[in-house]
Amino acid sequence: MEFNSSSPRAIRVVSTFANPFDDDDNNNNNNSLTGVDGQARKPIALWPGMYHSPVTTALWETREQYRDPWNEVRVGKLLEDLDALAGTISVKHCSDDDNTTRPLLLVTAAVDKIVLKKPISVDIDLKIVGSVIWVGRSSIDILLEVLQSTKETSDTSDSVALTANFIFVARDSQTGKAASVNRLSPETEQEKLLFEEAEASSKLRKKKKVEEKKEFENGEVNRLEALLAEGRIFCDMPALADRDSILLRDTRLENSLICQPQQRNIHGRIFGGFLMHRAFELAFSTAYAFAGMVPYFLEVDHVDFLRPVDVGDFLRIKSCVLYTEHENSDKPLINIEVVAHVTRPELRSSEVSNTFYFTFHCTSRGKGHE
Repeated sequence: MEFNSSSPRAIRVVSTFANPFDDDDNNNNNNSLTGVDGQARKPIALWPGMYHSPVTTALWETREQYRDPWNEVRVGKLLEDLDALAGTISVKHCSDDDNTTRPLLLVTAAVDKIVLKKPISVDIDLKIVGSVIWVGRSSIDILLEVLQSTKETSDTSDSVALTANFIFVARDSQTGKAASVNRLSPETEQEKLLFEEAEASSKLRKKKKVEEKKEFENGEVNRLEALLAEGRIFCDMPALADRDSILLRDTRLENSLICQPQQRNIHGRIFGGFLMHRAFELAFSTAYAFAGMVPYFLEVDHVDFLRPVDVGDFLRIKSCVLYTEHENSDKPLINIEVVAHVTRPELRSSEVSNTFYFTFHCTSRGKGHE
């Protein structure tokens, strides 16, 4: 797996050796290991010419962390890597050569959207690239792409497997107030197009927040009355409820954890990618339990990081099936809401830190990626 940004100063990390787990029909050595797929695999130590250092072993063990029980990519692990790369890009964008400049705190403010474009294979190298496409006064929009080229074709235009938009904000390291970031000057036609699209998205987000605030202040919640009325029938008269429906509370799952020092970022706060990883794993489990079959990830909707999570915080992550869609009977959609609460029992307080919306589709294994 390779991570880089569009900057010419980016440090590239590239795998340069062959996969020791590839099949070799010409070698029938009895010393073999059984892998996830049940096939015989040779231990790394048996491969001639390979330097068998602890680093080599660690690299292959790390690779296996990206494999799920169904021999596919663990999307939650990938979300961590996306947030880490986005953070690196934001730091590079805001860096300067002046040693007297007060360092900025750069935090994940939101994830605009993460969309899976095509299936990702765990046995083919991935390349994650990203760049700043727009900046506000203190905000930075970063576009990330996960690239994976199949062995059958070398066409790079069809190699984008996943796209993501991360929004970081800059804060003064001492006052905590919004801080200005370096400007951005698009040069190519593609850069100008991305800049204009990101700027339009930023204006739309601000407009939507204002409209939602007005609706809340004016008490315009009539659109929810029908759903609430149906829910009351379930609670008060369960024998008369629609047999094709289920209460949201009956689909809920929950995880709780104490945030550890190993999960913090360079600013001492809990790494946003870690929160997304845990939220995805719970959403996946919720969809799995609800559908009765292994779900396929499709996208993450807009995510706001409402408050930071600190080391030692008691984090409660709750999920439920928010809605389902059956327009395509072969691949019904399931939308999962995951809400992360920072709870402080000694203060009798609980605050929402993040809300995530994941979309999955369900189908029999082997049909989902057609």
